[in-house]
Amino acid sequence: MKYYYDLHIHSDLSPCGSKDMTPNNIVNMSCIKRLNVLSVTDHNTVRNYPAVKKVALKKNIEVIPGMEVSSREEVHLLCFFREYLDALKVDKIIYESLPNINNNATIFGEQNIYNEKDEIVGQIEKLLLNSSKYSIDEIFNIVKKNNGIVIPAHVNRQAYGMVGVLGFIPNNLDINYIEIADKHFINDKIYKNYKIIQNSDAHRLADISEPINYINADSSSDFMNKLGL
Repeated sequence: MKYYYDLHIHSDLSPCGSKDMTPNNIVNMSCIKRLNVLSVTDHNTVRNYPAVKKVALKKNIEVIPGMEVSSREEVHLLCFFREYLDALKVDKIIYESLPNINNNATIFGEQNIYNEKDEIVGQIEKLLLNSSKYSIDEIFNIVKKNNGIVIPAHVNRQAYGMVGVLGFIPNNLDINYIEIADKHFINDKIYKNYKIIQNSDAHRLADISEPINYINADSSSDFMNKLGL
């Protein structure tokens, strides 16, 4: 069976996310677009996962706990977990490492935590757009120790992409999949040793992926197995 996915979506918890990126709106749009699996990967936090998961259960959509972590080198890394509690441990480690700079909502946007009714139940104080103090290698180790996997995000972008920033993909990292931002680069030799996924990196509802990208799997659990979780 083809499991259509979008594993890179930002909610209103990411300051760069649109105000309409609430749990119900994200899930309903994913349902309209006939997606089977999604992940809300906010910058340096996983705190909107519980609400999204509760809404998605009613729509028979699988939600993978995830977050987009910014490394010390300013490389974005998608981190995925089977269990929310494991993701939450990494969330706390990363959050504590962020600079003690509070978010200015007027400039950057609000950082809202929601419940399953799309009610705001909290806000995160530190600016989530900042980079953590951890290197790429350290983030890989932290995530692995907490039963997760890392997929380098939009590797070919000049800003925040691993190849764009470093110029290469370090061969010492435990990488199975990489995320490519543009299909034009899929056949580039630098990526030939990796499995490739594509996501929307949606900050607005309309940007959530159409049913194009998929992984063949027997079940949602098998989908996670094939992803490496």
